[in-house]
Amino acid sequence: MKIQALHNWITNPNEPLIIAGPCGAETEEQVLQTAKEIAQIPSVKLFRAGIWKPRTRPNSFEGVGEEGLIWLKEVQKHFGLKTTVEVANAQHTELALKHGVDVLWIGARTTGNPFSVQEIADVVKGVDIPVFIKNPIHADLQLWLGAFERFANSGITKLAAIHRGFHYAGKTKYRNKPMWELAIELKTLVPELPIICDPSHISGNRELIPHVSQKALNLGMNGLMIESHINPSVALSDAQQQLTPAALKELLDGLVYRQSSIQNPDCIDRLTQFRKMIDEVDDELINILKKRTTIIEQIGEYKKEHDLTIFQLERWQEILRSRIQWAEKLGIPRAHTEKICQLLHEESIRIQTDLMNKK
Repeated sequence: MKIQALHNWITNPNEPLIIAGPCGAETEEQVLQTAKEIAQIPSVKLFRAGIWKPRTRPNSFEGVGEEGLIWLKEVQKHFGLKTTVEVANAQHTELALKHGVDVLWIGARTTGNPFSVQEIADVVKGVDIPVFIKNPIHADLQLWLGAFERFANSGITKLAAIHRGFHYAGKTKYRNKPMWELAIELKTLVPELPIICDPSHISGNRELIPHVSQKALNLGMNGLMIESHINPSVALSDAQQQLTPAALKELLDGLVYRQSSIQNPDCIDRLTQFRKMIDEVDDELINILKKRTTIIEQIGEYKKEHDLTIFQLERWQEILRSRIQWAEKLGIPRAHTEKICQLLHEESIRIQTDLMNKK
């Protein structure tokens, strides 16, 4: 994919892109008053507002439609802010382009539907407009990548990802589980792709937004999309996760903005020393894993010869109990140990299964 660097078309390379605005455009007064106050925050470069709201069930607020695009033109005219809206189909896209929206974004529900993504990509073919793509609702990295490829095939090079978390059936304090590892994997696969975090939709409530925002910046993400409403208590959608413009400014002022590159020679030398130490430890670790694999193969052969089952519950329970106990004595968190043990056990099962299947 051909992707232009974010600072070539929105911001400079030393600043994260900050996007803010209400979850939904509700009235002209609400949009303009919110934009007026947000425009006083220098770091905010894009004003967002939902014009069409994809709701789970009907009879809830589904957006004001095309009228809201007229209000956004007023935001551009009076406050000098660029604007961005979510589009979910060809008609939305055509109307957004007609009214001069600066940036389009594809919502999580739409990203999950390749037919809809292709429909929008066809409309913007030959148009020089940035497109931001939110991750699909479920943790499907290939589906997310496919959406970028469809727009790249239409000639769109100003692309960015929006990480807004993933639906999770288990218990979590977040509205959408961050699963930071998937955003990191996306960056690994497509290094030139900017990734912007949406702390509002990950958090689901305003109390968690500062923590999620700082975590995103610590991981080197290229910006934040944060929902802001002039009066969140009366918002028609997602009231609990929206900040007032004043609270937004306080949040942004309190964040620590980190650099992804180092210029100080002393810092470079010291970091190089640390990395060399890690390399040496990892080399030892790889050799230990090889030794462990050899023993597992011997165990597998022995079980095969004596018609024993691969999975031994009592042994697995003992491994978990003892390893967690050993690790906790060294100050290693239980969850970390459990995850490592699970990975090692899965690999052990795989190796022994392959041996059993050999004739």
